[in-house]
Parts: sequence; C-alpha cells; structure tokens
Amino acid sequence: MEKQKSPNNVPIINLPNKFPDHPTASNSPTVRPGGGWKAAIFIIFVEVAEQFASIGLSSNLIMYFTTVFHEPLGVAAKQVNNWVGVSAVFPLLGAFVADSLLGRFKTIIIASLIFFIGMMVLTVSATVVGDNQRKAVFFLGLYILSVGQGGHRPCVQTFAADQFDEESPEERKKKSSFFNWWYVGLVGGSTFAVFVVIYVQDNIGWGLSFGILAGVLAAAIILFLAGVKKYRRQVPVGSPLTRIAQVVVAAARKWRVDETRNGWRICYEEDNRAKNDAEGEHNLMTLARTNQFSRILDKATLIDKEDEARKKRDPWRLSTVEEVEEVKLVVRLIPVWVSCLMFAVVQAQIHTFFTKQGSTMLRSVGPHFQLPPASLQGVVGLTILLTVLFYDRVFVPAARNFTGHHSGITVLQRIGMGLFISIFTMGVSALVEAKRVTIAAEHGLSDTPKATVPMTIWWLIPQYMLCGVSDAFAIIGLQELFYDQMPEFMRSLGAAAYISIIGVGNFLSSAIISVVQAGSGGRWLEDNLNRSNLHYFYWVLAALSALNLCGYVWIANGFVYKRAGGNRRSISGDDDDVKNSNNINGCYGDDMI
Repeated sequence: MEKQKSPNNVPIINLPNKFPDHPTASNSPTVRPGGGWKAAIFIIFVEVAEQFASIGLSSNLIMYFTTVFHEPLGVAAKQVNNWVGVSAVFPLLGAFVADSLLGRFKTIIIASLIFFIGMMVLTVSATVVGDNQRKAVFFLGLYILSVGQGGHRPCVQTFAADQFDEESPEERKKKSSFFNWWYVGLVGGSTFAVFVVIYVQDNIGWGLSFGILAGVLAAAIILFLAGVKKYRRQVPVGSPLTRIAQVVVAAARKWRVDETRNGWRICYEEDNRAKNDAEGEHNLMTLARTNQFSRILDKATLIDKEDEARKKRDPWRLSTVEEVEEVKLVVRLIPVWVSCLMFAVVQAQIHTFFTKQGSTMLRSVGPHFQLPPASLQGVVGLTILLTVLFYDRVFVPAARNFTGHHSGITVLQRIGMGLFISIFTMGVSALVEAKRVTIAAEHGLSDTPKATVPMTIWWLIPQYMLCGVSDAFAIIGLQELFYDQMPEFMRSLGAAAYISIIGVGNFLSSAIISVVQAGSGGRWLEDNLNRSNLHYFYWVLAALSALNLCGYVWIANGFVYKRAGGNRRSISGDDDDVKNSNNINGCYGDDMI
C-alpha cells in the first residue's frame, strides 16, 4: 500500500471509503456542455449593467441626501456608508441561498428582478410621490435594491468563473485572465455611469436618472436570459454552513482526545470521487492534508471507540479529512478578511467626503459647463482600466521572469500592494484638503460654507488616481483569493465574503466618523467643510491604514495556500482485503497517528 506521512510524521495508509448516505460536494452533478468565453461574455455584460446601475446611484447619493433631503454632512455620509454596507453584507445571505437551495442561475434571475423592482420604486419616489412621503418611499426602494444586490453580486462573478473548467489546462489559463477582464467590465460600466448618469442627476433631474438605470437593468435581464442555452450550471449541494458546523462540533466533542497515545485511526471517504471519475463527471479537487490548526480541527477525524460501535458514521461526531481541510480553508481566510477592512474604509471616502470636497471647488469646464463633483469618480475607473491593462500585459510577464510565479506575484502580494498604496491615498488627500482650507481662509471664506473656494477641482485627481491603482491591486486580488481558496462548494459564499469586506468597511467608516465627532466635541467633520478639519481625519485614516498593513503582512506570511492531494487509492491490488480489515461501520480509516 501507498504510505504517506501524517502531520506527526507517523506513516499512514490512504484507503478507499464509502458513505452513500452522506451528501458531499464531490457527488454534485455538473452540466459540462457549453461554457467558456461564449457563455461568460453574456454574464459579463449583465454585470456591467448592474454595476452601471449601482454606481450611477451610489456615487452621487450623498448629494441627494444633502440637497433634496437637506441632511447634515455627517449624517448624510453615515447614511451612504450604512446603505453601501448593508448592500455589501446582504450577499452573504444570497450566497447561502444559492449554494444550498436555488443554485446560482436561479438566484441571479430572482435577485435581478428584485433589483429592478427597487429601482422602479426609486423612480416613483422621485417623480410621483409627494414631499411628505418621498423620503420613506425612497428608503424603501433603496433597501429593496440591497436585497437584490445580495443575491446578484456573489453569484454573477462565480457563475461566470464556473464557465471555465479547472481540469482543462487551456480553460484554467483563460480563467486566470478572466478575473482581470471581469473587473475591466465592471469598471467600464462604473465609469460610464459617473459621466452620464450623474450629469443627468445634476442638470436634468433625479427621476429621469433613476428611470434610465431601471431601463438598463431590464435590458440586462433580457440579455442574461438570451444566453441560457450556453451556460454551465452547478446543482446546489446543501447547506455549506451545516458542513462547517459539523466539523467544529465533532472537533469540540473530541477536544480531550490525545491522538498520540491510543493509536486512533483517521476517517477518509473517497468512493464517491472514484465513482464520479469512472462516470466522467466533474470531479472536485481532493485537498492535501495540512498541519495548520491540526491540534484542534484534526481531532474531528479521529475514530474512537464510540465511533467504532456505531453502524454508520455520525457527521456531528466524526468528520472526514476532506471535510476538515475544507473548514481549514475557511478559517485561513478570516484573518485576511479582517486585515482588509481598513482598505475598505479608505475606499468609502470616494463617494462621501471626496465628493463633498469637489462640490466646494471650481468646477468650470469651458464657459458654460459645470463638472458634477461626483463625476470625478470616473478618474478612478479610468485609472483601474489602465492599471489592469498594464498589470496584465507588462507587469506580470516582467515579474514572472524574476519570480518564476505564473502570475508574476502571489495574490497576497498583490493585495498587500493595494493596501500599501491606500496609505498614500489618505496622505495625499490630507495634503490637498489642507491646501483647500488654507485658500478658503486666505479669501475669507472659512465661515461661508456655500461659497466656491478659488481652487480647481483638478487638484483632487491624484487622490482619485491613487484610489484606482490601489483598487486594481487589492480588490481584484481579493476576488481571486476568495474564489480560489474557498472550498469549491462554497464559492458563492467566497464571493460574498470579499464583497462583505466593502460592506463592513463602510460600517467601520461610519463608526470612525462617530468616534471622531464625539472625541473632538463636534469640531471635526461639521457641516461647514471649511472648518471641519477633514484633513486631520484623513491623517487619522492614513495612520490606521499603516498599522493595519503591519498586521496584514504578519498574517500573509503565515498563510497556507490550498494544495491538491490527488486521488487516494489503495495500490495493493486487493481493495476488498483492505476494506475488510479496516472497515469501521461504513468508515474506512488508516493505521493512524
């Protein structure tokens, strides 16, 4: 028999195993025809339309709150942050529904319809509803949109990536480039929105702009349905959270077990995978056994006397090695998730304080045109487009020559570069804001908040560009990390997890604003931007980002990437003898640690 080493360097024997009564991701059927770029392109265009609608609304929302609802600056900023936060946390629920109940395809259709309904409610609130009820109806539509985004955002990208077969070297290479071009599509939709939709909002009317966004969403739904025959679809495999809970409970129930004394055996389960191979079905990756968290989670795989006495395995008491390794993948990502929250706080300033800064500055382009302040967010999109093109075509090939890594640098290094650049974003923002405040004081405008400061809005371009560069590194890196490193049956939840970084980061931004306002006695971030000490607030964010980067580097250095373990088989030539000698009530083990 083929022997391996356990985490304690004791020989173990990998044996075939069978649990027909226990549903696993490995026996989930996948429809293999279709797929590839011919299918993915439909999904990309749908996401471009969704992003067009989302950014067309969110990028100028603070102006709607302050000019239409007449809310104070701090309140309006927190309102925007809270809505963006809810919209980015809801995908966790949508991903759960997709992975466990409906599947990604059905979830996308239902969520897109809800999204469309929410946009129609916003349109009605701005055109039909009276002033007394307008705010209530507007917020109703706003949070209906959050529900729609919750189902749409985690599933669309994952569904598009599913169109590329990981077992095909050619398609795997295409998928590696897919994440870059996917983000290019998103940025393209976002950039078009901030130039076109925001102009309509500022110069024609909010109702018309909401109607345009609703029309684009309707066209996107029709386009998505047009490609229905080209898609590869995966069937949901049951609640992924239940499988995680089973491993945690099994490990907790055996926390007193000393694996080094009693010769306990380990539970493997492989027959379903072998069956899928024989039938030509899609076979999910077999994970290699790792040492990380082994003293806690690996105890869930130990076959003790109570397990031996059972006729079949109790998944709440005994887990397979594969199930434990899947939980380890999730646990490894949690510290990375936490260490990227400050990056999301920095990015949250784009659609709040950056926009308000621009509204106080000279915005004339020619004698008759005033640039909407939120339109400068288009610089972020254009910078991302250029950065991604440079990264994919120049940086990666050059870096590959030095590192030998197929992507030039690792995905964690890419994220780290984004976090590092975000520190400079806040530093540059603070310097520009300090200059704006100084010019306002020199012209006697410090106590005239509605006056235009004689400083051109183009001074804000460097901070917007730095936001774009950091976004191109960190966000795309997070997309790739949370897709590749999650268990395959949890990839919708993986997409939701990276999106939730943005959401929780926006909540954190609101919390920091509240703390700063309370700690300064209301002198910071007041309604009068010329006396709000916004530049000091930016320096606070820069310092917090620098401390956060130190924590991220420490976490990244200890990160263990997913490793494939290959199919485990008995090579003695006599599987029956092996099974007869090792069968423990339906669970096949090895000679143990």
